[in-house]
Amino acid sequence: MHRYDRLTWPQIAEAVARGAVVMLPVGDVEDHGYHLPLDVDNLCAGSLCEAVAERLNGEALVLPTQSYGYDPHHMDFPGTISISMQNFVNFMADITNSVAHHGFRRIVIVNGHGSNGPLCEYVARRTTLETEAICASVNHWDLIADKIAERRESVFPGGISHACELETSLYLHLAPERVEMTKAVKEIPPPRTSFNWNDLGKGSPVRMVPWWSQLTRSGVIGDPTLATADKGRFWFEAEVERLSQFCREFRALELPPRADRHAAAASPTR
Repeated sequence: MHRYDRLTWPQIAEAVARGAVVMLPVGDVEDHGYHLPLDVDNLCAGSLCEAVAERLNGEALVLPTQSYGYDPHHMDFPGTISISMQNFVNFMADITNSVAHHGFRRIVIVNGHGSNGPLCEYVARRTTLETEAICASVNHWDLIADKIAERRESVFPGGISHACELETSLYLHLAPERVEMTKAVKEIPPPRTSFNWNDLGKGSPVRMVPWWSQLTRSGVIGDPTLATADKGRFWFEAEVERLSQFCREFRALELPPRADRHAAAASPTR
């Protein structure tokens, strides 16, 4: 059993004893064009963690998906749910700190929504500094930048960003019955400057996030018309392989103890 919330408390204690990694998938509820449901980010992050935990067979557990994210810039589109930045950070840290309190020492936040990314990294840092655990965070698409480049057909930059070739392909692989491909439209706004663009295959050096309705009419940034279930399977399996590898390495990671350098600075060793 790999679901954290479906274990008994003695089974949780056993998982702590064997050094299991705990994954926390986090996503969002927001517009994804005319063709995809609002739960894209949750489906992608949650399904990835489920598949990894199943593959690792006891070496990793997956928490229930934290389904709401920081998303005020999408509020011009009906259906979007946005959690304030501070509420999101504190809520997420309460989850990870609770996991650490019970004795788990390796926690991974697996993010499916772009604007959660900086906040998830901050939560991971807080957890590492506030508890005895080490906490890491990752955006699922960052695991496979090379694999995205290998199979993408859409233009760069802009072809893979939101409700795009990547996300639509993943959804076609994971839950094709919920995708309305006849409604998919291509919409790729030009880069705002030569230093700032939207693309999950390779992020721009300068980050800037306007209101989403200033960038797109449909909610799409990218070309979902090029999406296929075969691409989705390829990219999903690559993500599962990479995250599984990370979890194994993370579980085995040993760091030296902290050391207060104040006294050493007063009496430097020559």
